[in-house]
Amino acid sequence: MRPDVERMIGESPVFLRTLEQVSLVAPLEKPVLIVGERGTGKELIASRLHFLSNRWESHFLKMNCAAISESIMESELFGHEAGAFTGATKTHHGRFERAHGGTLFLDELATTSMLVQEKLLRVIEYGEFERVGGNKTLNCDVRLIAATNQDLPRLADEGRFRADLLDRLAFDVLTLPPLREREEDILLLAEHFAINMAKELDRELFAGFSGDVQDQLINYDWPGNVRELKNVVERCVYRTEPEDEVAEVIFDPFTSPWRPGAYENGGPGQPTVSAELPVDLKEHIKVTEINLIDNALEHAKHNQRKAADLLGLTYHQFRGYVKKYNLVGGNADEE
Repeated sequence: MRPDVERMIGESPVFLRTLEQVSLVAPLEKPVLIVGERGTGKELIASRLHFLSNRWESHFLKMNCAAISESIMESELFGHEAGAFTGATKTHHGRFERAHGGTLFLDELATTSMLVQEKLLRVIEYGEFERVGGNKTLNCDVRLIAATNQDLPRLADEGRFRADLLDRLAFDVLTLPPLREREEDILLLAEHFAINMAKELDRELFAGFSGDVQDQLINYDWPGNVRELKNVVERCVYRTEPEDEVAEVIFDPFTSPWRPGAYENGGPGQPTVSAELPVDLKEHIKVTEINLIDNALEHAKHNQRKAADLLGLTYHQFRGYVKKYNLVGGNADEE
């Protein structure tokens, strides 16, 4: 019996189109390249491709290429013979051998060396490889799914990625939409993560998000995408009393006046005294903050996101200051 494919939550048009494309290419015996920003769910898509394919009863192996040093990458993928190098006391079967008949998912493919890329090309084209330190040609039947958050065509143009391997991998390319382009899905996902966190905390229910928090979640840019949303929501839930709705959201857990380096190099928060006493402290702070915001907007040509970066703020924090002082805040989308 075919196992249930892990549920992926969303109803936005761009997300549903992606799932349709996955369902269309999954049954084919072709390599697939998954492209997307960090946290967009590339591994979930790879799993979906495997379990919707005719190989679903066989192995689904995964490897993060960025987590393995270049010196052992070749051995991990293709295996090695006993005596191939110091410490190789017995034959090691690599991922391609172990995934025979199934699917191998290689994440962060752009981090692999040219030598590994050359061997990957041979496996894709002919289903052949040799173990490190061996001279016997081995055959394997493996469907390769690869993923990256980098621009591989650009890397190929710069000579940093094999163009012929890119051609072979790109039978079809699934480019995953970032969460900021899936506005309809943000609260759906947030509620899902919140309910699961409440269960993890042995709470009877999740009381919900306040209207202000919902607006903040929808308007935030989510550079870390779904993974970041999950972290933010879970942090909100555990910091809120079980019977209360979530009324405060903390996007950046590192935000603190005591953060190491916060007072170095004259950065935000550097204590200075520029007014003669006595002084109205609240009014002085207000004027200072308004001047800094106006200055940052001018330097950023009225791009709010860039202005926020200049002030060491998140986009949401910057928007809070603009609203607080009723300022003309520039354009959030202008580049």
